[in-house]
Amino acid sequence: MFKKILIANRGEIALRVQRACRELGIKAVMVYSEADREAKYVKLAEEAVCIGPAPSPLSYLNMPAIISAAEVTDAEAIHPGYGFLSENADFAERVEKSGFQFIGPTPESIRIMGDKVSAKQAMIKAGVPCVPGSDGELPDDPVQIRRIARSVGYPVIIKAAGGGGGRGMRVVHTEAALVNAVQMTKAEAGAAFGNPAVYMEKFLQNPRHIEIQVLADKHRNAVYLGERDCSMQRRHQKVIEEAPAPGIPRKLIDKIGARCADACKKIGYRGAGTFEFLYENGEFYFIEMNTRVQVEHPVTELVTGIDIVKTQIMVAAGEKLPFTQRDIQLRGHAIECRVNAEDPYRFTPSPGRITMWHAPGGPGVRVDSHVYTNYFVPPNYDSMIGKIIVHGDTREQALARMRTALLETVVEGIHTNIPLHRELMVDAKFMDGGTNIHYLEEWLGAHKR
Repeated sequence: MFKKILIANRGEIALRVQRACRELGIKAVMVYSEADREAKYVKLAEEAVCIGPAPSPLSYLNMPAIISAAEVTDAEAIHPGYGFLSENADFAERVEKSGFQFIGPTPESIRIMGDKVSAKQAMIKAGVPCVPGSDGELPDDPVQIRRIARSVGYPVIIKAAGGGGGRGMRVVHTEAALVNAVQMTKAEAGAAFGNPAVYMEKFLQNPRHIEIQVLADKHRNAVYLGERDCSMQRRHQKVIEEAPAPGIPRKLIDKIGARCADACKKIGYRGAGTFEFLYENGEFYFIEMNTRVQVEHPVTELVTGIDIVKTQIMVAAGEKLPFTQRDIQLRGHAIECRVNAEDPYRFTPSPGRITMWHAPGGPGVRVDSHVYTNYFVPPNYDSMIGKIIVHGDTREQALARMRTALLETVVEGIHTNIPLHRELMVDAKFMDGGTNIHYLEEWLGAHKR
């Protein structure tokens, strides 16, 4: 096992990994930008290194600064968290060439799964069902583009091969709009991701967003930890997540989960990963794989009893998975609400000083957050300041616990989206379960403030 790990991230995930290190008896080195000097995990750190000013390119995206921090502190491994450099194959390669262990997949796995075209081709070979679409990158010839779209059937969606986070997508309903949409998406993809390649998929009308959590080790062992429903989203950004997914037969989940675990073995995957699917009319369609820990990993931890972050660290150190597929049993239901520093209905960012922070408690309630009373939320990063996660024996009990937890939560000095969550927890259709990926945006349109 490692003696010292550098955590190359910030916010609640930095604190989450720091806690896992403490449980494993590992020293954690925290890196921070000048804007995060007062963060809780920095104050709690045994060692902390400032890696640059507030802007991400000068700090959390600064590879030489992070690797230098690992060198001067004698760290053995680097945990990238999520976001920033967590799915950057070049960073993983530089980490390992510098003599450190990257706590995540191999650079090769990140490259294969990070490019949506190669990921889809790898999944087809592994027997994982994919959304009907182009065989690979779209050609430049407008005649061929139109021919592919006709064979797929309208509406279609044009996606950036190197995209992610809901960016680099465009839905096309008619042939007249097709070629222009492809050209615009290519230009955007080149500017945003440095890769202008795009591909085409059938645009599913009312799917749900279901994901399968996997864990794999270096010894070709792989398991799936059930599923999560992440359909409550706005502009492709998740707002509420839950496990298990309401209303999907267990046999279907087990079938697709087994295929995901088999795919991990076939591509030599190691660490934590998430297969993301669209689910419609009883069918799963692979869309992408996230080669890192997910924001929503706590709901899976609560229903399985497995610490995903600790397991990430253990398999990176060369240990075998401490459980088999037979050992994994789902118990009860978990729901997560992302708490963002933003106006709850206009979604404008609300950085600033938190003058009062009171977190909820009680049976089955977990809060993952790095903030505290008098903490200053910097304007430089993502607006998420924490997550409220609850667990109950049933979905109804989990909903009731979440309503209570949201009522108990007090955040003053800035705006948060907690009022929105309070409304959604009593929305009849959400309470029934099984809403599609468009539901929240439609709800917001009907509840304009």
